Amino acid sequence: MADPRAAARAVDALRRGWEVTIADADAALALLAIETADTGRLAAFDPDGQADILLSAARAETLKLANQREAAGGGATRIARAPWIDLPAAVALADPALDLAVPLKGPFRAVAPGAAEAAGAALALARLAGLLPAFFVRTVARTADALTPAAIAAYQASDRLVVAARARLPVAAAETAEIVAFRTAETAEEHVALVVGTPDGSPPLVRLHSECLTGDVLGSLKCDCGPQLHAALAAIADARWGVLLYLRQEGRGIGLINKLRAYSLQDQGFDTVDANIRLGFAVDARDFSLAARMLALLGIAAVRLLTNNPAKVAGLEAHGITVVERVPHALPANPHNERYLATKRDRTGHQL
Repeated sequence: MADPRAAARAVDALRRGWEVTIADADAALALLAIETADTGRLAAFDPDGQADILLSAARAETLKLANQREAAGGGATRIARAPWIDLPAAVALADPALDLAVPLKGPFRAVAPGAAEAAGAALALARLAGLLPAFFVRTVARTADALTPAAIAAYQASDRLVVAARARLPVAAAETAEIVAFRTAETAEEHVALVVGTPDGSPPLVRLHSECLTGDVLGSLKCDCGPQLHAALAAIADARWGVLLYLRQEGRGIGLINKLRAYSLQDQGFDTVDANIRLGFAVDARDFSLAARMLALLGIAAVRLLTNNPAKVAGLEAHGITVVERVPHALPANPHNERYLATKRDRTGHQL
């Protein structure tokens, strides 16, 4: 049985700049995250300077390796190490925000990853660690304690979420509110639900709100997250009863630091969709099964969902929550987020 604790240890190791090994049925890969590597760690990991580079297939395409896609596996591309690829060059390969500063790269030669499932799992693990999906990589002998893709999947499984604590929490929008916190034994994220009013058997008005430090706390004008959060609380307070789910999935699931990298790319002219892809992530990496699990733990099976995003409706219904009504949730644009809102409408299907 896959042990999610192994993935938790690997997430911590990557963030600390330590080596991890992931094995699938074909081979095992030793990996060192480029973002947290330094010259000493790289020398210890790869004393002969032979370790290849593992990147997302999307990043490899940006680097003009599209004609070598047959070498990609698991959404990853492995680039053969060349003598000139030292640590600064690897960092420039990994981070697209540096493309304008370091425009000339290559030539490169892509090679077969050697363990396609393990390579794809490595990219997923980087996202869970909040790091760029880019590694120094060596093919190594498989060991009994190597991390497996199944352990990474188990680490993300929403069915491990439990209620950790709950308390009365009067808020500005509603004095009759209760906050409920959820977590798993392995992950650091603590999701919360704010239950407003008294459950009466009717489907509550529910809002799925993904954490946005810049918008929710700092008042960023680049998105509409802060205004959406406060408007949702007001709407829930006006309903018979309702629930706000606050999901710790910053930056559509790529984390705060990678979201700021996406902002840098937006300043270079890319929209939010292309910025995420260019970084090597999915357009939307959020996991709405977590929201479904939270609702189930609260004893809620059917909801009126306050959203413009069809993916949220589909995500809940795919995990056993009935959406009896989609309630639109539109707010006016400002000069800083007009393009952001247009991108959500035109490229991700939001019904604004």
